[in-house]
Amino acid sequence: MVAAVEPAGPRPRPVTPARVGLYAFLVITALFFLTPLYVMLVTSFKTMPEIRQGNLLGLPAEPSLQAWGHAWSAACTGLACNGISVGFFNSVKILVPSVIVSIAVGSLTGYALSFWRVRGASALFGALMIVAFVPYQIFIYPLVRIFATIGINNSIPGIVAIHTIFGLPTMTLLFRNYFASLPIELFKAARVDGAGFFRIYSSVMMPMATPMLIVAVILQVTGIWNDFILGLVFAGRENLPMTVQLNNIVNSTQGERLYNVDMAATLLTALVPLVVYFASGRWFVRGIAAGAVKG
Repeated sequence: MVAAVEPAGPRPRPVTPARVGLYAFLVITALFFLTPLYVMLVTSFKTMPEIRQGNLLGLPAEPSLQAWGHAWSAACTGLACNGISVGFFNSVKILVPSVIVSIAVGSLTGYALSFWRVRGASALFGALMIVAFVPYQIFIYPLVRIFATIGINNSIPGIVAIHTIFGLPTMTLLFRNYFASLPIELFKAARVDGAGFFRIYSSVMMPMATPMLIVAVILQVTGIWNDFILGLVFAGRENLPMTVQLNNIVNSTQGERLYNVDMAATLLTALVPLVVYFASGRWFVRGIAAGAVKG
């Protein structure tokens, strides 16, 4: 009787100069991007006397959250010293409707260009793609004049409309490519069953587009939350987003430069996009693979 031979496990890959070089490159790249984040983090927990000692990379001797509290509720962002919390809530008021409206309009446009062969659809899609690569700074002055004429400049509806306009080409491209990768038989079967334009969109297409929705949310949250110039121009003085108030904090030339407060305010501003990305990064990769880069 012959004893069964257990299958051998995977052989370890040999260590080659190319592999060593690859890992060295990855480690150096990671350190290059993580070192500034590390410096910001440890500096935000230091006191100003410790920062003046010049030990930039050293850990804080006596960690303190004082700078974080000051940045959130007491830092001067102009004439008022209410901290960056005011800008946080302004950014939320801008972000939520802007993300919802831009994704809703972009997904609907991408769906229409994928399955409903309207006249001039190719020309419209090409025009959207051309506009997507034109610097948006070119459109700021004409849009300011238009929005002032119709009475929505310096308001939440105005900045939401701006983010929808500038997000439409990218959102349309993402959803059009994703819907174009789906079997056309699904659309035809729904049409045979009597479903119309919006019923197919809401009951057939969007339930299948969860990975692409995650991609769109990550892109829009990151872009809208990090926006500076559009919020500065179109949001109005009472609705300035967090990025504008952060600029007022870190670029202030009055009094003592509080580096720990600057670092804490910067980290607080970047917190929302980081949380969104790390919470849904797996879905982001899946959405890209599912059709975000397909033609």
